[in-house]
Amino acid sequence: MEHINEEIDFLTSIVKGIASQFGNYCEVVLLDLTQHEKYGSGLIVLIENGHITGRKVGDTGTNLGLEVLRGTDREGDKLNYLTKTKDGRMLRSSTMYIRNSEGKPIGCICINFDITSFMMIETAIKEFTDLNKINTDVKEVFVNNVNDVLTLLIQEAQNHVGKPVAHMSKEDKIKGIKYLDGKGAFLIQKAGDKICEYYNISKYTLYNYLDVVRSGEEIKS
Repeated sequence: MEHINEEIDFLTSIVKGIASQFGNYCEVVLLDLTQHEKYGSGLIVLIENGHITGRKVGDTGTNLGLEVLRGTDREGDKLNYLTKTKDGRMLRSSTMYIRNSEGKPIGCICINFDITSFMMIETAIKEFTDLNKINTDVKEVFVNNVNDVLTLLIQEAQNHVGKPVAHMSKEDKIKGIKYLDGKGAFLIQKAGDKICEYYNISKYTLYNYLDVVRSGEEIKS
């Protein structure tokens, strides 16, 4: 395939297919590199969604084509690289070269996907989800009734103490009750009954523990 025009129908189908698949954010370009002596670079012979870069049929290619034609760039296809338009839009680009039987580049297909809007959306999302800007110390759990809240607080109190209730000493239980009192657990109706049951203590003992917690007295063994 010496001239790009020999395969123009096939290449046109590919260009239009890619553009149709990815929509208006995706520019797809077919360049003829066989006439670079005349045009100074590759010549755009087909372009879909040219509004992305503002180019049209008859315009010339980019510096990448020149480097390949000059032989400076021998690496071949360039895939998934970042480019920028004159008006500041960011593109994810790929360039695939078409070569003849001798390995000489005679054309290329370029895909330029405008990711500017996606980057702006990403920035906006990060503004809401950046944990460095969010207070993660506040714990709030949504439940169906207040008893579920009490159950949750009792479990948190156990985690705060760091051991199951069967292995808790008097001091550990007072520590757990202090945690519950600070979280407002005793404002829940009949919370004392459930807390007594959990810690296996009497109401009298619970009130004594609460007196110690609220008075700030040192816990005695």
